[in-house]
Amino acid sequence: MSQATNSEFDIRGVNHLALVCKDMARTVEFYRDVLGMPLIKTINLPHGMGQHFFFDIGNGDALAFFWFPKAPAAYPGVSSPQALPTQGSMISAHGSMNHIAFNVPLEKFDDYVARLKAKGVAVSPVLNHDDSPDQVSATVTDGVFVRSVYFFDPDGICLEFAAWTRAFDRTDVAHDPVTADGKPAVGMITAPA
Repeated sequence: MSQATNSEFDIRGVNHLALVCKDMARTVEFYRDVLGMPLIKTINLPHGMGQHFFFDIGNGDALAFFWFPKAPAAYPGVSSPQALPTQGSMISAHGSMNHIAFNVPLEKFDDYVARLKAKGVAVSPVLNHDDSPDQVSATVTDGVFVRSVYFFDPDGICLEFAAWTRAFDRTDVAHDPVTADGKPAVGMITAPA
């Protein structure tokens, strides 16, 4: 929820994010039938390479899945998180996709959490992310910038329903990034001391 603009490229959101599933039928059942995402394109790849299916996630964006007959098995804790946030380690390896957050309307957030539970989807506790030392508030306060709930798809892909609660401003960019050894790249974002 930023008012910032890209001065280099006219990027218009996410065209699609491509993931890999173990069972395309089970993936269709979960994303189309449980989460309600329309299946908008299906492709049988040439030479028996597998399949590539696309689901509409709103705003002209898509979530795509490959099914490869000889894909390696998932390796939770390396290629994906082992557990949902608050329920164990959410760390994944460099170059992996940790999770995908679907933007949902703030006014429907609590209803959507209840719907997931009613459909039998195991979810994390609701997290109200803020700028406090623990980065989570038990209630929605003025400092909360996003509400989140996390869950896994049938292949262990970590998903999130996220609802922004406020617009960002300059004060929201206040931390220098760290290098591979964990040291701050001082002055890259903030003014040097």
